[in-house]
Amino acid sequence: MEKRTFLKSTLFLGVAAASSAFLNACKSAAKSTTAAAPALPAPKMRRSKPFELPALAYAADALEPHFDKMTMEIHHGKHHQAYVNNLNDAVKETVYADYELEDILLRISTSDADKKIRNNGGGHWNHTFFWQTLAPNAGGAPSGDLAAAINASFGSYDKFKEQYTNAAKSVFGSGWAWLCIGKDKSLFISTTPNQDNPLMLQVVKQNGTPLLGLDVWEHAYYLKYQNKRPDYIAAFYNLINWNEVNNRYKKAMFG
Repeated sequence: MEKRTFLKSTLFLGVAAASSAFLNACKSAAKSTTAAAPALPAPKMRRSKPFELPALAYAADALEPHFDKMTMEIHHGKHHQAYVNNLNDAVKETVYADYELEDILLRISTSDADKKIRNNGGGHWNHTFFWQTLAPNAGGAPSGDLAAAINASFGSYDKFKEQYTNAAKSVFGSGWAWLCIGKDKSLFISTTPNQDNPLMLQVVKQNGTPLLGLDVWEHAYYLKYQNKRPDYIAAFYNLINWNEVNNRYKKAMFG
């Protein structure tokens, strides 16, 4: 074989080998990416009536002196109601028209087309969750399995409280602070802007099942606390319904 022919053949074989290796690497990466994508349950699609504002489990003045009556009336009856109304309007004639709320949140994206559903669906879910977190004559510290999990994840309840308070204070503008349980069954604290929440797989950086959430939008506290968000956060600890949070933890852990 001539030297020139030999060199051409060697070069061709080298390029072919490199191309094959590159293609195999791309295929492996694609498989890896596909495997990492979150698996979604089939949507229930059983909702046959519009979303509705849930009633509070307590009177509007039952959380005083920590949360005042007027704020609760406006927050629940005006702000939350607006999210419900806007969500019902937003899902009309969309793929989400008969989806249950959590099915919507699991699938919602950051696209402009989903923006109204994302904002109002998150607002409805977040507030419904928040009202259930609160109770008159509540507060104190968690107990049972949840207390043990908090101690394991954060060192102690006081250390958890410090980290959660700092997270809530750090939210710039409007948003939420969360205590969640992750896929590895460990607890973590996170924050989201606006009405996003940790159920939104395509939106948030850290996905998990929320156990506790605190609304730090100004409308949640401005009438009583004005711009003193730390005072509002401190008041929140007197109202946490730890029985409800513990039940959420058990459900997430054991089904």
